[in-house]
Amino acid sequence: MVDDDPLRTAVDIAWSVYRARHRHVDAADSCCCLLERHLQGRWKARGSDAEELTQFGIAFLDRLPDDEC
Repeated sequence: MVDDDPLRTAVDIAWSVYRARHRHVDAADSCCCLLERHLQGRWKARGSDAEELTQFGIAFLDRLPDDEC
C-alpha cells in the first residue's frame, strides 16, 4: 500500500505514541495542533517520508514542557 499522506500518518502515529506515554493527555489537546504545525513546516521544507516525520514529531512532543500538554 502506498502512503498518500505521509504528514497525516506521521501526526497520527506520533500523537498516539505520545498519548500512550502520557495517559493524562486528552485526544483533543491543543498540543496535537502544535505537533501538526511543526511537522507540516518540516515536511514542506524537507519533503520527508512518514517514518522520518514521525520521529521528528515524537522528539518535538518529548521536548514540550509538561504543563504545555
